[in-house]
Amino acid sequence: MGNMKKKVVVGMSGGVDSAVAAALLLKQGYEVVGVFMQFWFPQGVSYGENRCCSLESFNLAKEVADSLGIKIYKLNVGAEFKAKIVDEFLSDYANYKTPNPCISCNKFIKFDLFLKKALTIFEADFIATGHYAQNAKRKTQNAKFSYHLLRAKDKNKDQTYFLYNLKQAQLKHVLFPLGKYNKDQVRKLAKKFNLSVHSKKDSQEICFVGSSHYDFLKNYLKLKPGEIVDEDGKKLGQHKGLPLYTIGQRSGIGLSGGPWYVVKLDKVNNKLVVTKEQSKSAIFSKILSCHKINWVMSQPKLPAKCQAQIRYRGQAEKCLLKKSGRFLKVEFAKSQRAIAPGQSVVFYKNNQVLGGGVIR
Repeated sequence: MGNMKKKVVVGMSGGVDSAVAAALLLKQGYEVVGVFMQFWFPQGVSYGENRCCSLESFNLAKEVADSLGIKIYKLNVGAEFKAKIVDEFLSDYANYKTPNPCISCNKFIKFDLFLKKALTIFEADFIATGHYAQNAKRKTQNAKFSYHLLRAKDKNKDQTYFLYNLKQAQLKHVLFPLGKYNKDQVRKLAKKFNLSVHSKKDSQEICFVGSSHYDFLKNYLKLKPGEIVDEDGKKLGQHKGLPLYTIGQRSGIGLSGGPWYVVKLDKVNNKLVVTKEQSKSAIFSKILSCHKINWVMSQPKLPAKCQAQIRYRGQAEKCLLKKSGRFLKVEFAKSQRAIAPGQSVVFYKNNQVLGGGVIR
């Protein structure tokens, strides 16, 4: 490209993270363009102020783009989002799994569809997002490069758990400007850059679900109420439909005299089995099996020792990875609480993401 500036398309959501990402890239001398992705959302559902593809969010993103002097475009990915993310989410719940739609969104929308459009329509060199993660470019022996997906400096905000599906061909075109900052620093930078969103709250809930998981699922799934029983089969109450519950769950069961923990979903009899003993072996396990595996670089020689994390806010724990037919078996050194089918397990070697898969 000679002396021409490298072009980056930044996914801008109207939040503080993506706004600061765009500002930092401008400061670093890139040619920056903003893209606001419009996802699918159901009509007539009430949302908090942070829903990521509302008109209000677009206006905030546009305000930031205008103040930075960059162009911003809308990219409607609603149809693809509905097919790949929402429908899969509902299908998993209908099959008593606990999905993680943010992981699917990164895999199919942000780092596939959006990346392809950025490289073709916008003729960009890179895309950038406000994720807290690091992408380290390292020289390999044969003078080529490899890309290492590393945890963010801010361990509390680190989002690599959601990014394990990234491959080398994608990482080659991905920048994470916030990887070396913590959240406080990002908010201070937003103030320094005079960005109107500097004090905007972080969004918490799943963007298309709204504030009530139950209300969303009951609109789309045929939920069949049934009995809540203890392990001896004694009736304790009524559940609202088995897909609403997950192993190890404590809140939202609707029983008094607790705490109660979900120990089993009895699909044959449509019964929710609960216990008061959190130490029950059904809640704790040292072994899981996973599929839909992705390796960020290449598959390690199995069996392999590493650390594995079974939920976003969880700790990465020591484990051994073994091949088990078409699947991967993960044996932990310590028992793990509430391993939930449908969630992801992500493999780390210290701060580096090796890959991950979906728990069966």
